[in-house]
Amino acid sequence: MDKPRGAGRGAAPKRGGGPGGPAGGDKPKREAILDLSKYQNEKIRVKFAGGREVIGVLKGFDQLLNLVLDDVEEVISEPEPRTRKLGLAVLRGPTITLLSPVDGAEEIANPFAAPE
Repeated sequence: MDKPRGAGRGAAPKRGGGPGGPAGGDKPKREAILDLSKYQNEKIRVKFAGGREVIGVLKGFDQLLNLVLDDVEEVISEPEPRTRKLGLAVLRGPTITLLSPVDGAEEIANPFAAPE
């Protein structure tokens, strides 16, 4: 007796949108690691892998930590400290190593540095 087509060895399992299936909608929505909504329209400082640093106003973001900043200034520390205006910028999330609000942040002396 002949087997129906696709019912033999090597046939792909059925997938679909039935109840309880992957497309059924029962899966909980994945939440972002950081809640950046409280920093929307606030100035933030972003440091990247490789040492670059920018300051700008957070306009938007997504779950991958891709950011849209306005009024962006790049902080250049070598050879002499200065800034460079960039305007509107899209920052890729995987390259970001540090993100902090500018308001309320201040530089302190390093408590681990040897006294001079």
